[in-house]
Order: sequence, then structure tokens, then C-alpha cells
Amino acid sequence: MALQRADSLFSEGQYAVALPAYKQQVWQQRRASPELLLKMAYAQQQLGHYPAALLYLSLAQAREPRVRTWRQLATLAAQHRLVGYPITWQQELRVQAQRYYYPGLQLLLGGALVSAIWLLWRRSPRTAWVGYAVYLGLLGAYLHFLRPKPAGLVARAGAALMGGPSAGAAWLSTAAIGDRLLVLGRQDIWYRVQWQQRVAFVREADVLVVE
Repeated sequence: MALQRADSLFSEGQYAVALPAYKQQVWQQRRASPELLLKMAYAQQQLGHYPAALLYLSLAQAREPRVRTWRQLATLAAQHRLVGYPITWQQELRVQAQRYYYPGLQLLLGGALVSAIWLLWRRSPRTAWVGYAVYLGLLGAYLHFLRPKPAGLVARAGAALMGGPSAGAAWLSTAAIGDRLLVLGRQDIWYRVQWQQRVAFVREADVLVVE
């Protein structure tokens, strides 16, 4: 009932009134459909809250990768001169691959299981098992290269990018709120991120990780 009321307010353009009910669905009840997240992003954008709009667009993109959503993200980021949102055909191809990553993974794993049972049942020769090993190698490459990587959205102005996981490490740059950094790993209170084709470290308190 509350969600229907919020939808009605949203359609009337009363975004500030509709948002509390939407936030309750997302952050308290954990019911975050891509459609709801896109509505929240639009509402936040209309209210002039671009960091929140980027967050909800990123959450929607993580749950259901779409080229259209990515273009919205990139356009909004470009308006505020943020980094980490490439608008290239390679990125759009990557988004399409991420959209079908899990269905494709299920299909490949199912094929691996069926093939193994078949080879065992037929007592296949060694050459057949070599082919199966090649298939597993391709499956491993699929897992390694196409697996969606988490991204961190900078949530604090003046977030420092360091050359190492220490406050005493070399300072590399300062990130702006909303900058997007691919997360490569974590070390203590630091995230290891990709920044301008190199590795940098940022405090975990300075970023929101979207997976």
C-alpha cells in the first residue's frame, strides 16, 4: 500500500515525498528491483542530488546490466566531470556480456557436468578427455575475464588516492564525489582500486562498493 502511494506521488512529480517510502523498500525491507532503483535515481536527479542518483543507477546496473542504464550513468557523470564512466563501444560490449554472464555460466557449468557424465559412462579414450580439459580451460577463461567486477563510488569529497595501503604512502591524486573506481581487492581498511590504468589505494570509509 505504501509503495502504491509512493508510485502515485512519483507520477505526480512529488519526488521528495515519494522517496522515503522507496528508501524503506530498498534499505530496510531489502526489496530493490531495478525498476524501483531507476525511479529513485530519477527522483534524486530531479531534486538535484546527483551523487544519490549515481548510486541508485549503479545499483540498478549491478542488478540488471543494460546499455541504456550505463549511458544514463555516463551522461550524468560527464555533466559533473567525473571519471570512471567510459562511453565506448568496448564498454557497451562489456555491459552486454555482463548482462548474460550468469545465464551463460549456468549453461557452461551444465555442459561440463553432462559432458563428464557422458565421458565416464562411455569410458571414452584419452583424446576425448583432452577435449574436455580444453573445454574446462575455456570455462575458466570465461570466469576470469567476464566475471563482473565490483565498483566503488567515491562518497567523500577530497578522498585521497594513495600509492600503498598506508597514510604514509605516496599521494597520487584526490577523487571527487561520484568518481567510479574498479575494486581489485581489499587490504585492512583500504580498497585496492584501478585508477588511470594503475593500482591505487583508497580508504574504505571514502567509497561505497556496488556489486
